[in-house]
Amino acid sequence: MGKFVLRTVNTGIKFDLKAGNGEVIATSEVYSSESTCRAGIASVQKNAPAAAIENQTTENFAVEKNPKFEVYEDKAGEIRFRLKATNGQIIAVGEGYKTLASCLKGIESVKKNAVDAKIEKLDQ
Repeated sequence: MGKFVLRTVNTGIKFDLKAGNGEVIATSEVYSSESTCRAGIASVQKNAPAAAIENQTTENFAVEKNPKFEVYEDKAGEIRFRLKATNGQIIAVGEGYKTLASCLKGIESVKKNAVDAKIEKLDQ
């Protein structure tokens, strides 16, 4: 089972969603407070399972409605995803993957792990 790990950074607080094996599968933006960070987690839990996948790495890709996972190629040539909520705001991003198949597995892991993931706060 996955877990959300809250951690304090220099500019605020953020979360990482970790799979059952401890690997980070998604990360948030930096929030100004723990309560807004927890609201971001709730948004991921709500939106991830229902989110469509918009593969922007193909020509003439189909534009999906939010919530959605946008799959794209970054400047370094890696395949990444970002999860957008129903309002279009980015609520989580994935790491860079070498292949589209690996990125899609990462998205499936987020969908599976986010729903009932426990929340853990790291002491700093």
